[in-house]
Amino acid sequence: YYSGISLEILLGLFRSECWTQWFETDNPSRYEDMENLAKIVRRHPGQICPDPIDIEARTLSGLTPEEAGDIIKITDRGFICRKRDHPDRQCEDYKVRFSCPLPYCGDIVCWTNWYDRDDPSVTSDWETLEDLQSENPGEICQEPVYIQTVSTHTLSPATYTRENFFVCNAAAGLICRQKDQMPGTCRDHKIRFGCPCR
Repeated sequence: YYSGISLEILLGLFRSECWTQWFETDNPSRYEDMENLAKIVRRHPGQICPDPIDIEARTLSGLTPEEAGDIIKITDRGFICRKRDHPDRQCEDYKVRFSCPLPYCGDIVCWTNWYDRDDPSVTSDWETLEDLQSENPGEICQEPVYIQTVSTHTLSPATYTRENFFVCNAAAGLICRQKDQMPGTCRDHKIRFGCPCR
């Protein structure tokens, strides 16, 4: 460890990515063991990037699929071990982790509290950085480097709600305009920012 940062994270600085913690949301059913990315993101909002760079699967005891003798499939939606692909019709119970940009798996940035300053009106939902900084002095850095947004109802990442955002970035915050939604309306969102740790 160096200044409270693990060697794994320090090495990650040179490749601009690192691994999240392990997640296990499914047990082998009658047909399969599936670790679905969208389901994991809903259960653990803010802990996994919307578009992971890579995925790794291990049994709960730490074996790779090859060591366990399992045939698996890894897709952009997650991981699946199908019992029908095995002579004994069995799959081990698996956990997965994801390779993401650094803020999602290290102490490289510090996250603010979640903020929900506005409810969807006839025109829009405004969660702007300028307004939040004004209403919460000293709580948000002047120049955030990352942003996370989720719907307040389902905690789904904003990128999964299929809304069209007028603004959604760390420099400005989030603005969802009703006139940009075809069809549908803006959901209520909460937002937080990743700032350099001090």
